[in-house]
Amino acid sequence: MNLHTFLFVVSCCVLTPYALVNEESAESRIILESFEEAKKIVDSAYKFSRDESLARVRKDVINPSDKFCLLRQPARKTREAVRAADYMAQTLRLISEKTHHAHKRSINATNLLTPEELNTIMRLTGCSAQTRPPSCRTTPLINKYRTATSVCNNRRNPLLGASNTPFTRWLPAQYEDNVSQPKGWNPNKLYNGAALPLVRLVSNRILSTADANVTSDREFSYMLSIFGQWINHDLSLAPSSPSIKSFSNGLNCVESCERSEPCFPIQVPKRDSHLSPNSCMPVFRSSPTCGSGNTAYMFGGSANVREQINSLTAFLDAGQVYGSEDGLAKDLRDLSNDGGLLRVNKQYSDNGREHLPFTSVNSNMCATRRQTLNDTSLTEVPCFTAGDDRVNQNIVITSLHILFMREHNRLARALRILNPSWSSETLYQEARKIVGAYHQVMVVRDYLPHIVGPDTFNRRFGVYPGYNESVDPSIANVFGTAAFRFGHLTIQPMVFRLDEHYQNHPQFPSVPLFEAFFSPWRAIFEGGIDPLLRGLIGQPAKLNTQDHMMVDALREKMFAFISPIASDLASLNLQRSRDHGIPGYNAWRQFCGLSTPENETELAVMMNNTKLAHQLVKLYGNPANIDVWLGGVAEPFVPGGRVGPLFACLISMQFQRIREGDRLWWENPGVFTKKQRTSLATTSLARIICDNTGISKVPKDPFRFSKPSSYVNCKNIPAFDLSPWIETGVCGVGNSDSGNEIPQSLSKGPPDHQGDKVKSG
Repeated sequence: MNLHTFLFVVSCCVLTPYALVNEESAESRIILESFEEAKKIVDSAYKFSRDESLARVRKDVINPSDKFCLLRQPARKTREAVRAADYMAQTLRLISEKTHHAHKRSINATNLLTPEELNTIMRLTGCSAQTRPPSCRTTPLINKYRTATSVCNNRRNPLLGASNTPFTRWLPAQYEDNVSQPKGWNPNKLYNGAALPLVRLVSNRILSTADANVTSDREFSYMLSIFGQWINHDLSLAPSSPSIKSFSNGLNCVESCERSEPCFPIQVPKRDSHLSPNSCMPVFRSSPTCGSGNTAYMFGGSANVREQINSLTAFLDAGQVYGSEDGLAKDLRDLSNDGGLLRVNKQYSDNGREHLPFTSVNSNMCATRRQTLNDTSLTEVPCFTAGDDRVNQNIVITSLHILFMREHNRLARALRILNPSWSSETLYQEARKIVGAYHQVMVVRDYLPHIVGPDTFNRRFGVYPGYNESVDPSIANVFGTAAFRFGHLTIQPMVFRLDEHYQNHPQFPSVPLFEAFFSPWRAIFEGGIDPLLRGLIGQPAKLNTQDHMMVDALREKMFAFISPIASDLASLNLQRSRDHGIPGYNAWRQFCGLSTPENETELAVMMNNTKLAHQLVKLYGNPANIDVWLGGVAEPFVPGGRVGPLFACLISMQFQRIREGDRLWWENPGVFTKKQRTSLATTSLARIICDNTGISKVPKDPFRFSKPSSYVNCKNIPAFDLSPWIETGVCGVGNSDSGNEIPQSLSKGPPDHQGDKVKSG
């Protein structure tokens, strides 16, 4: 069958009505049948999973696996990309099975498909559309502002760093079948002569920390921990498969401990103190991208391995505020007026200040009946909606979402006063551009030095070298899956809520962390975000120590407040790393030019801990087998930092590439004027907190832990100067670098929004 006939048959959506008499036409029939069958299998699995998930989240009790599944569910354009990849993968699986049955031997699908037929299947499944670079015609909008998806940031390679593109690999993937099978899929497979240990066993033996034994960080505040999570939600999200049912045999992943794509459950070891032996925690594999795994050859892939999709952009662009997809970005905007504002909650406010809007999705994920202080009725509170679906994960991350939503609206209102002629679109884009620049400044200047230490920071981040279109800013799989998850070991078992004197709030006291998951109602009915933000800046982070790593609030009680069954974040991190085929500890040490311990003695010297080295080698058999996330968080800190040498290398390398590979980085000439850059360089998280809350005293550096007696009054922190954004006005001041003087009333800073009032900063 030639391409013309094949396309005709496909367009009719029916199988060929004539007898297939030769090998070529028989193979074409197999292709078409396989695609139609694959489409039915995937669509049916998606529908079953959606119906089951909705049924469960509408119940009063929701399992932790449902929470994780829904947190990582692809939506909108991401769902289209994932569905296309699943169509492709299942089509090829069925072709292989059919030919194996017919010929009694395994036949690679590539032997059956001509290049024309490959292109047809690409179009049929939708993979062609997912991998086709967009047109980046030079327009003022693309030159001046980011697209929501960040396509066309790199004009030479328009998809580089865009949302819904693959994570990049700094080292080749390590799958058990060299294509897509996770590490640990076959429990009998040996690595360096030893089998990989169960991840839950590793969690129990190495990472367990009783909440009462937490050591607090004497140098850094809890804000440093949560701000790291906030940054991660701007950069990395590997969505799970939308299916909770196996594509090949139909088993329900939630009800079975069998491994069958996409089911990759965590097995519970014997003598587990909290979970039933021989049971498992359901885990769903991260979704693949089109052109990876068994479909790689269709796109000229030299390494025929599975790659995971990153649904977020790779840039520090405040995507968690604005969304990384056009539809979501539009839904988050207030289009009822010309103010360039983000939507806010119409039912509730926080002492006159804005709350995030509620989601329109009908579920009990967050809905909790609560009795308000002044009302005896019971109120159901749904989830908030924001640029990242993890907004409701815990109330402290929710508080940062609310804070930066308010800052966008404050800026938009101030810019409208300064530039009355600006359109709603210009106001929105300029405020968004400033908030994105805030993040770039604060991450590099304020956050990273505390994490990677001054030595590593100074080596990687000197004078800004300028934009380099040859630098790939894409998020590395090892960064998103392992290195930037170090912060999980700095989480306190409590969510602190402090009053205006930075004492435990008498009316809304601190709550255990496991009672703060998916609870937006606490931000509405229990004092707003001011007590939460005071808790972040007024309390220390947990100090990660080798004998007290992850609190049981995350290892044993995660989601226990909303379910009788808890989940284990440490086990999930390890399982996800194996799902993604991330090489082991020594491979990454070598990648960073560090020593590679070959035995227990060498590992003990490197870890400066004989007992820990013995435990690790007893579990893994060889230091090279250690999961990279565990090896990284177990290392002693670099001087002045909060990670060891390996993660200092990987984290600094990632942010260096983000900075140099971003055409719209705030320091790149032409993105902002010289005066605007000068203003942006003075931005501070302390000022943003002052401008958008009722908090009156803050530390100058909210990431440093200090006593409240050293805090400064907000009145003594310079306001952010918006005068360089005046386009027209008195004295003919524009947004050039002319140096013209401006009125004193405007140079002091932008107006502030408190409730419905606008006042001077």
